[in-house]
Amino acid sequence: MDMDGKLAFTYRRALEALRSGVPNREAVKILGCQQPQVEHQFATLLRQCADQQNPPASSLGMLVSGGFGAGKSHLLSYLEHQALSQGFVCSRVAVSKETPLYDLGKVFKSAIDHGRIPERSGQLMEELGVGLHENSAAYARFLKWADAERNGLHRIFPATLVVHEKAGDPELIGDIRAFWSGGKIAISTVKKGLKAVGQLQNYVFKAPKASELSLQRLRFTTELIKGAGYQGWVVLFDEVELVGFYSRLQRARAYAELARWLGKVSGEVGPGLVVVGTVTDDFAAAILGVGGKQDRDYVGHWLRSRGEAAVAARAETGMRTLERETIQLEPPTAEKVTTTVEKLRHIYSIAYAWEAPRVESMAGGAGHRSRMRYKVRAAINEWDLMRLYPNSRPETEGIDYRPGYHEDPELTREGENEADEAR
Repeated sequence: MDMDGKLAFTYRRALEALRSGVPNREAVKILGCQQPQVEHQFATLLRQCADQQNPPASSLGMLVSGGFGAGKSHLLSYLEHQALSQGFVCSRVAVSKETPLYDLGKVFKSAIDHGRIPERSGQLMEELGVGLHENSAAYARFLKWADAERNGLHRIFPATLVVHEKAGDPELIGDIRAFWSGGKIAISTVKKGLKAVGQLQNYVFKAPKASELSLQRLRFTTELIKGAGYQGWVVLFDEVELVGFYSRLQRARAYAELARWLGKVSGEVGPGLVVVGTVTDDFAAAILGVGGKQDRDYVGHWLRSRGEAAVAARAETGMRTLERETIQLEPPTAEKVTTTVEKLRHIYSIAYAWEAPRVESMAGGAGHRSRMRYKVRAAINEWDLMRLYPNSRPETEGIDYRPGYHEDPELTREGENEADEAR
């Protein structure tokens, strides 16, 4: 395939992603971000995270809000691209039934499974393990941190780290990486490895509590990423508003976990982690406020009545953040819409070797018609029809979608015990 053919193929893939409403990397590069406030804040967080001279006290984070189809998923794809280009490991986590925000273990596992490393394509923990260089200053700092008892890390982590470094058994190394990723490992296996490398006497410990491992893995992995020479770890949460479908207990736990991820709880997660979450712009009113489920007024008191004062404080912090500290996505201006549609017209023409005509691209209007997603998909769909049916003159109609927040009985029933076990 010649260069022109490769370019046309690349553009076709980008257009197909935009048709489906899930932009790929090429589409994101073509369209850009067009959200200067979010870009500036994200760049500031990355810079603070990477500052080894004056590191932040904990993880850093921000929330972005916007209506359905306002470009939140596109924004996360753009931020992911920016983070990877600056030497950060990046994980995209979609809040869902399988990945409930109140369950740190499942969220952590999803972040590992969907992690990406700059200029690498392998599984996250595998690539990190291979990237540890014993003679590097970054690894030396990581090893010193992991072995310091004052950091509160269970001794199984520095023990597995020293076995990982010194053992020559690929199967054992694989077991250790699986444990770091969220799996199980027998204590006897770790001690056998310690004995093989002559370190058994230096690491005396009992099996860790399962309830404590998820947070410890999060802290360990954040430091591991820096130890492998990367700037830090960026975790992107998509569709935080799905918390609204949870039961009250699940929502309460989710608010508390969100506060922890965003670095709003001191001493929980150390520096090296940057978190960005997206949420619908009506979430605060529909779930937290007086006109909705009134979580702001009831969740904290309810948790304290259950004897969970610490969780209540974190949940209240999470709710305040959702209500007061989100950055609102800017609606597209007429100039931005015109520029974007012209870019699309150019790549469409190259992709299909067909001169795409100009289409109406006025900004403004009400509901879905003011959203960039509507403008993009409408233009592509109209070009498709005109290219395939030259005599057609299509007009696009759309239906405004507004999500509801009714509790999902199936999700509530399956997750209630899990939420209680997270205590």
